[in-house]
Amino acid sequence: MTDDFYGGLDFGTSGVRISIINLQKELVFSKSVPYLNSFKKPNSWVNSCEKLLDSLPIEVKSNLNKLAISGTSGTLTASNLKGEPIGEAIPYYQACDEHKKFFNTLTSAENHLRTPYSSLTKALKLIDKYGNNILLRHQSDWITGWFLKDWNHGEEGNNLKLGWDLKKGSWPKSYINTSWHKCLPQIIKSGKIIGQINSDLAERFNLNKKLLLISGTTDSNASLIAAGLGKEDGLTVLGTTIVVKKIIDKPIKEQGITTHRINGDWICGGASNAGCGILSKFFSDVEIKELSRQINPSENTSLNLLPLNSKGERFPINNSNLEPILGPRPVSDSLYLHALFEGLANIELKGWEKLRELTGSFPKKIITIGGGSKNPQWRKIREKMINIPIVSCNKTTSFGTALLAIKSNQ
Repeated sequence: MTDDFYGGLDFGTSGVRISIINLQKELVFSKSVPYLNSFKKPNSWVNSCEKLLDSLPIEVKSNLNKLAISGTSGTLTASNLKGEPIGEAIPYYQACDEHKKFFNTLTSAENHLRTPYSSLTKALKLIDKYGNNILLRHQSDWITGWFLKDWNHGEEGNNLKLGWDLKKGSWPKSYINTSWHKCLPQIIKSGKIIGQINSDLAERFNLNKKLLLISGTTDSNASLIAAGLGKEDGLTVLGTTIVVKKIIDKPIKEQGITTHRINGDWICGGASNAGCGILSKFFSDVEIKELSRQINPSENTSLNLLPLNSKGERFPINNSNLEPILGPRPVSDSLYLHALFEGLANIELKGWEKLRELTGSFPKKIITIGGGSKNPQWRKIREKMINIPIVSCNKTTSFGTALLAIKSNQ
């Protein structure tokens, strides 16, 4: 008997990964493709996606029942009313403060949105540039629209930074009489069926013509689903950026903090502008692996680096003018990598301290997912500094997105 398959696509900062699972939730296919062009270009997302669809085994293509998509939280793009992208997307890590006065009036009752990194600041910039006869969509919502050839919808978690209120199930009242209210998506809950794949697209890639698109989630939420987070656990995602998350009793509205609802639980977390992205600026993956073997995690470098990927930080502090500290660089490459690991671990620690300040407790165990989770020396440095047991999860974010797709069937 032919198996039914369920897919998850995750759009990250550097590329796209697909995971295909069967009804037993076993991974049957996984592949990643880097972006050929800039992350800011929606056509880069499409090109990489097309490569992955082409690479699927024919049995998977014809029996792929459902597909969900996750993407970077806070990356916003403008398109015309036909869904065709206009210009470049504004990435999650970019601060926008050109419309501060108007922005402040819109967010007077929404403290968590009062940051230059919110999607609302990006929306105002795009509206100012292209007018209000446009669609404003986050990365995974826009790609989901590409599959459907229908860009009307947006998933709830992806739109929190744009102002969507999970508890009220609405946009802020201050948006209602604006000329750009129509630019916002119709919100659908994560894990719900949106519609069937566009027939021309299904034919082009030999996909099941009854393939259903499922409302997805953010990349870090997909990581949380993949990790199977317990109520006393914490999650650290070590991707291009560092994300920390934990389950809480009631939602929090605070600058730099995002509160999501996943599988009936409230999840709070924050995302730094620091992460593995800074490591790749100095070393290749092979070099990191080799140099890491030379690191003694029990020793300290005392170099006190602040390894932000670029100027500005979102969490654990909210400061768009904060400058990275990447020097002085020692002669030894392994010592420099050690210092970068320490700097990143210190940012993670401050993130957990911030969540403890807001929630009253530390997690009893930290589950780590993402490329950085595979490095044993970094893990030991983190464990020493944070003083909480850390375990690595070998599941990928796209696997969590595939689980979201299969759950919509149950």
